[in-house]
Amino acid sequence: MAPSIKVGDTLPQGTFGYIPWSDALKDNLACGVPSKLNTDEWKGKKVVLFSVPGAFTPTCHTNHLPPYLQKYDEFKAKGVDVIAVVAANDLFVMSGWGRFEGLEDKILTLSDTDATWSASLGLSLDLSGHGLGTRTARYALIIDDLVVKYVEVEAGPGVTVSGAEAVLAKL
Repeated sequence: MAPSIKVGDTLPQGTFGYIPWSDALKDNLACGVPSKLNTDEWKGKKVVLFSVPGAFTPTCHTNHLPPYLQKYDEFKAKGVDVIAVVAANDLFVMSGWGRFEGLEDKILTLSDTDATWSASLGLSLDLSGHGLGTRTARYALIIDDLVVKYVEVEAGPGVTVSGAEAVLAKL
């Protein structure tokens, strides 16, 4: 898959649903307050955005997200202001996944409903054959002041170019 977004491009505007971290979410009976995050909020910031086809799915849950949390301090030491994971799951599922993984406020869990924003970048994936519908592809972006500095999408199963190690090496 060749993304339509390229290094040097300005990031297209997008709005994601998400539930900001709060101490109330420590109680698994709390759902949090739905909110919106617009990519314009990343103006002047260095952002690492990685995408997974689905929260709680095997590769995403065990191999893709955890290394980003484990290497959080390394990302911060390289000047990253925001780390975010995006998937086509709804914002409540993304929030629940983030709580399960212990992300708290370290990694934002963003909902790209129906992979609409990812599709605008050429980064959606049709997993209808697996009963999952249209999803976000497995990819990673480094964004600096809304300019794309790194964009890589996985060519097949597994995590390589969109993983924490690969992205850290490009910062």
